[in-house]
Amino acid sequence: MGKLKFGIIKEGKIPVDKRVPLTPKKCVEALQEFPEMEIVVQPSDIRCFTDAEYRELHIPMQEDLNDCDVLMGVKEVPIDQLIPNKTYMFFSHTIKKQPHNAKLLRAILDKNITLLDYETLKSADGQRVVAFGRYAGIVGAYNGILTYGKKHKLFDLKPAYLCHEMEDMQEEYFKVKLPPIKIAVTGGGRVAGGAMEVLDKMGIRKVSVFDYLYKQFTEPVYAQLHSGDYNARPDVEVWDSPDFYANPHLYKSTFRKFTKVTDLLLACAYWDPRAPKLFTEEETRKPDFRIDTIADITCDVDGSIPTTKSATTITNPAYDYNPETGVVEPPYSRADNITIMAVDNLPCELPRNASRDFGRLLIDNVFPHFFNGDAEGMLARATIARDGKLTERFSYLEDYANSATNNKEKQETV
Repeated sequence: MGKLKFGIIKEGKIPVDKRVPLTPKKCVEALQEFPEMEIVVQPSDIRCFTDAEYRELHIPMQEDLNDCDVLMGVKEVPIDQLIPNKTYMFFSHTIKKQPHNAKLLRAILDKNITLLDYETLKSADGQRVVAFGRYAGIVGAYNGILTYGKKHKLFDLKPAYLCHEMEDMQEEYFKVKLPPIKIAVTGGGRVAGGAMEVLDKMGIRKVSVFDYLYKQFTEPVYAQLHSGDYNARPDVEVWDSPDFYANPHLYKSTFRKFTKVTDLLLACAYWDPRAPKLFTEEETRKPDFRIDTIADITCDVDGSIPTTKSATTITNPAYDYNPETGVVEPPYSRADNITIMAVDNLPCELPRNASRDFGRLLIDNVFPHFFNGDAEGMLARATIARDGKLTERFSYLEDYANSATNNKEKQETV
């Protein structure tokens, strides 16, 4: 078997993303682990790791990537930068038929590109093997605490994006002095795990769901809430997780009991649009609705958190939701408002750490399949397009991809 050449592309999407799929040290590690592998890096002035850092470890820099077998990025590649007949790996944000990327998928098919999406790389039992979720949780929880402290004029933390590394952010933890509030963390995956890492390191104690609901504390505490803690099927008495994930539309939210005792909500749970929302806008107007700060870390606009009216940016991370009017207002403008943090690209705030984590997952969980003939079929299952066509698993995207052509024809006709 000959060498397989991987090229790390310069991110072209605007706004810029500073993350990389492989850091300089992870490149070295990958090359040691897989002797049949070659890696070259396209020069970039926007990466969180400089060209010099790659050169120091003797990773070749190469502007023209036409001789590469696999091209790797993070975000969507601009259509005019796609090289025909190549294999690409990046987050394409197409599998949910995101309207703004129909043209991208159409171009990938037209240019005969093989596309593997990181989001579709899964183990045989359906678990994702690479993601930035942990760092979404880490930054999201930090931003949630920062927002709560700012709202109540308790402390001012340095924003995560102004910290060079996570270690610098952790230096800010000592400033956190919270009253005996209750913090709810929803979810059981990587995102929730990252959020709880931050709370634990800040010295905030985890308590059981029962104690969270029914006991008073003299210190700040948090509880991790799973789907069964705040959803119920009216016609079934016993919680059944597989049934909930198969039939979320048959369930009702029971989150109301948590809105009466929670001060800060860190929303980290994946939400199926068929599932009930955690609460309603009407419920936010009830006198016993206690939540006044929400970090919507999953950032589903008008999703599980109905007060998330729009995503926010890294530099302007928060806004207020006025429960009385249902209108969005400037952040921290009124004590009775609910302050929402809904940054939709949280891992970008700690790009160096997030990139290291991501590279680790690639080396452990993805690269082996390129050199063992894809024995488990992981790469095949993750392939959205090949030979100018959608693969069978993703054939449901055909109308979506064709919509870009149809829209173009309509515009030309007009």
